[in-house]
Amino acid sequence: MSATRTLVLGSTSAYRRTLLGRLHLEFETARPQVEESRQPDEPPEAMAERLAAAKAADVALHYPDALVIGSDQCAACGERILGKPGGYEQALEQLKTLSGQRVVFHTGLCLIDSRSGRQWQEVVPYAVHFRQLETAEIERYLRLEQPYDCSGSFKSEGLGITLFQRMEGDDPTALIGLPLIRLCSWLREAGLVLPPEAS
Repeated sequence: MSATRTLVLGSTSAYRRTLLGRLHLEFETARPQVEESRQPDEPPEAMAERLAAAKAADVALHYPDALVIGSDQCAACGERILGKPGGYEQALEQLKTLSGQRVVFHTGLCLIDSRSGRQWQEVVPYAVHFRQLETAEIERYLRLEQPYDCSGSFKSEGLGITLFQRMEGDDPTALIGLPLIRLCSWLREAGLVLPPEAS
């Protein structure tokens, strides 16, 4: 990447910042100004793709010579979208409902080269199959990890892994919120060298 290019993550999510940091690339973060509500009868995967593109496009307006990343995740059990619980009681009820169920995390990813106008976008799904969970183990988990800012009420990169029967998908980083395998492919197409040169 030339010295005049900038890589921007259109998100203030600590999880996405940590994931992008794995690539050893310098980047900035910016908060997109996007209304994140669901449109009537909008499928979960369509919502994730639309919002990821909207976030990247909003941030790209302020960075005319940058590579801008937008991402959005929508967790769904069937067609029911799972929100972030926000607190213990809501998380307890959510995990009770998800016991024995399959949850699909639809992670929308968009990369915009604001210099050329080129845009890449896709939804990368990742599924989690929950074990049959007893209330006591859900309570123990929540007290230990407190995943109240996470859709589905768990952290797969932490103790949440104890709740699963199995996982399925092509890219486990999609589950955390930023599909790095797909993103790396696009960044290489945009001219970046990955892995980067040692500084």
